[in-house]
Amino acid sequence: MMKKFFRFLLLLTSIAILSNTHAQGKFPDGTAISKWFETVKSTEIETLGKKFLITDFGVASDSTIVQTAKIQQAIDKAYTSGGGVVIVPKGVYLSGSLFFKPNTHLHLEEGAVLKGSDDIADFALAETRMEGQTVKYFLALVNADQVDGFTISGKGTLDGNGLRYWRSFWLRRQFNPQCTNMDEMRPRLLYVSNSKDVQVSGIRLINSPFWTSHYYKCENLKLIGLHISAPKEPVKAPSSDAIDLDVCRNVLIKDCYLSVNDDAIALKGGKGPKSDKDPNNGPNSNIIIENCFFGFCHSALTCGSESIHSYNVIFRNNTLDKARKLLQLKMRPDTPQEYENILIENIKGNVNSMLFIKPWTQFFDLKGEKDIKMSYAKNIVLRNIDLDCDIVFDVLNSEQYVLSDFTFQNLHVRAAKDPVIHKEYVKNFVLNQVTVNSKKQ
Repeated sequence: MMKKFFRFLLLLTSIAILSNTHAQGKFPDGTAISKWFETVKSTEIETLGKKFLITDFGVASDSTIVQTAKIQQAIDKAYTSGGGVVIVPKGVYLSGSLFFKPNTHLHLEEGAVLKGSDDIADFALAETRMEGQTVKYFLALVNADQVDGFTISGKGTLDGNGLRYWRSFWLRRQFNPQCTNMDEMRPRLLYVSNSKDVQVSGIRLINSPFWTSHYYKCENLKLIGLHISAPKEPVKAPSSDAIDLDVCRNVLIKDCYLSVNDDAIALKGGKGPKSDKDPNNGPNSNIIIENCFFGFCHSALTCGSESIHSYNVIFRNNTLDKARKLLQLKMRPDTPQEYENILIENIKGNVNSMLFIKPWTQFFDLKGEKDIKMSYAKNIVLRNIDLDCDIVFDVLNSEQYVLSDFTFQNLHVRAAKDPVIHKEYVKNFVLNQVTVNSKKQ
């Protein structure tokens, strides 16, 4: 009986220690992680106001008819009625650009598919944020600007219907190998901007013509339990980034499946020689990515290619299978960049490259300036990692950037091609309990 009591006491002590540690969790720069990151609640549409079923507005379940105007009527009615939830019932509904307004929400019921038109003429052309610039370009299938408290929920699907766009892009590339991502006119699947307290949960986002989901100047953003995918074969879905964070603060990405033909999660924020002076640009900060599964993608987590400052990023408790890279830092010679206070921990699976840092020269433009812009990466920690890879340290030593204060701790890596860690590339590089191919580093 006494033994059971002490075991119970030990269990309570362990729980108390773990709870206290969790409660006192900190971002890599030492600031406290707020309780907001610990609280995940399902979206309860009953609390969001009146329901507006799109089929009550003459919208038919027909994948051959573009019904943008009728679906927008449901959204507008919800807005003018003081707010509410636009419900997409089971069925397939084809649309161009839709615009959600303050106090309106989107709910996709199980079996519901809101499908994008494969004709770019069905998408609005307006000033928007794209590739680190504020430019005139095509808007997304679902757009929400200045919609504090906006939610997308349910078990249904946003389908970008991207095949025609992908084929057109690759045909253009054959004709003109220098064509940019924006030359072939393609919409995104979801774009949310200038908003606070946003939650997207439960749904599938698939087959996007361009970036799958893009969040610009959002604060307190939760992306929970999402399935995001776009194929790498038989036709590659070019630039189909799963999640692009662009000048965002306080972001939780949790329990998601991500597999696309580009970066899974990319931190953006601006590009160009004077990008740090442009008020449209800015940093990404206080980001936690946890308990996610990454299938094929170019990189699980990328800083860049349009980024000026990303910091306080935690990527933890994630599994990777067939991702090309775990962490990639894209260093643009035309943009002053700083990537700092990034923690990668408790990772398992397989990748081609564990850490990838090289100059990023695709389509860069110094805009008449003579000298390249220096970039910096510092306070980067990788710990508690069990990984199979081809290259463990896929880093180019370059005068274009400065790497400093890296820590590799408790890493057990099997590298099929290149097991070498070049400590000399990094100022103040600490290796602690690191083994590569069973050899201590």
